[in-house]
Amino acid sequence: MENKQQNELGTKNISKLLFSMAIPAITAQIINLLYNMVDRMYIGHIPNVGATALTAVGVTMPIIMVISAFAALVSMGGAPRSSIMMGKGDKDTAEKILGNCTSALVFISIALTAVVLIFGEKMLMTFGASENTINYALDYLNIYAYGTLFVQLALGLNAFITAQGFAKTSMLTVLVGAILNIILDPIFIFVFNMGVKGAALATIISQGVSALWVMKFLTGDKTLLKIKKKYLRIDFKVLLPCIALGLSPFIMQSTESILAISFNTSLLKYGGDLAVGSMTILSSVMQFSMLPLMGLTQGATPIISFNYGARHSKRVKETFLLLLKLSLIYSIGLWAIAMLSPQVFARIFTKDAELINISIKTMRIYMAASLLFGIQISCQQTFIALGNAKTSVFLAILRKILLLIPLIYILPLFLQNKVNAVFLAEPIADIIAVTVTSILFTIQFKSVLRELDY
Repeated sequence: MENKQQNELGTKNISKLLFSMAIPAITAQIINLLYNMVDRMYIGHIPNVGATALTAVGVTMPIIMVISAFAALVSMGGAPRSSIMMGKGDKDTAEKILGNCTSALVFISIALTAVVLIFGEKMLMTFGASENTINYALDYLNIYAYGTLFVQLALGLNAFITAQGFAKTSMLTVLVGAILNIILDPIFIFVFNMGVKGAALATIISQGVSALWVMKFLTGDKTLLKIKKKYLRIDFKVLLPCIALGLSPFIMQSTESILAISFNTSLLKYGGDLAVGSMTILSSVMQFSMLPLMGLTQGATPIISFNYGARHSKRVKETFLLLLKLSLIYSIGLWAIAMLSPQVFARIFTKDAELINISIKTMRIYMAASLLFGIQISCQQTFIALGNAKTSVFLAILRKILLLIPLIYILPLFLQNKVNAVFLAEPIADIIAVTVTSILFTIQFKSVLRELDY
């Protein structure tokens, strides 16, 4: 079993291998988003207080996103490094990485739980909770905090299942939790009359079952890499390179809340609630439309990492080029729909004619450079797959922190239409970021391939 799985990553036809890895990853992304949406639908239908409760849970989202980002900090660096070591035939080091990352996730969980329970109310007020919503937000967050360990293990360790080539098993981790959450939500919220607390309890139980599923697999007979007691003791020489590589996805995820606040406060100032409503639609469209690209890169990462470790330069190059081609086809298709028929997206989220009209105009601005996403995501994720921590971190900081957030505030100072200026920040940041990424990638990828050929 072990040799067969490793041989597939190193020998199987790249096209077939990528599709077999990417389709479950894309499915998992969509399942995860859909069950979050269903979760909010149930909360929104709580009798008498549904709207307030839904708003309250929305206020908790930035904190929950940061908690998830810490799982990415460990796993999105550790998993590619373990794939590289597997490609080198160094199973012991790969298992040391898995063991160290497991312990790191546990320690991070304990720290995050303590921080959220102690400072949760202050953080919620900072993120927009009011006297009407704070109690509901605290009810949800405090229960969710006790399940932080489950969240970290389920999200963090699942990446190590994908890293070995077991994409379907990784998808089932998400599916098991999603189905259970959808079943438990109405029972706890409505049958047991627990309201928001019931929604949080359903979530952490579901994550707990997913965590047990992951742990059972990674300690069982089917896995190539096992969690072993002797490797659980943290060795910073093993762990720190994983953390360094995971900084890029951590920054990308953790800054989402800051980015949302920047957009919403600027749009509220210049365009009022209608402009903010338009941004909500655009960000929802962007979030959902990015899932196939994220799934594609997740499917490609273990293939690139394994073959990089095995010094198979042709397979590394072939995988990247196929990833780039598929990503570009998808992003160009998405861009074409956004430019030619933006109303298709807008009408999914609202029937309000005025909101549809402003969303049609702003979508053409906001997504003007979305055809380039395929290049950005393919190159940036390949840097991570190759273990290039410095460049991947720089690119993560460049697009959002150095470009996008400052542009949101700077452009309205120079353009007459302030609302359009805020939305224009997105394509300008994208064009600059893609240009820089492409130049860096072209130079460094050629160097990597030359290195592998010697």
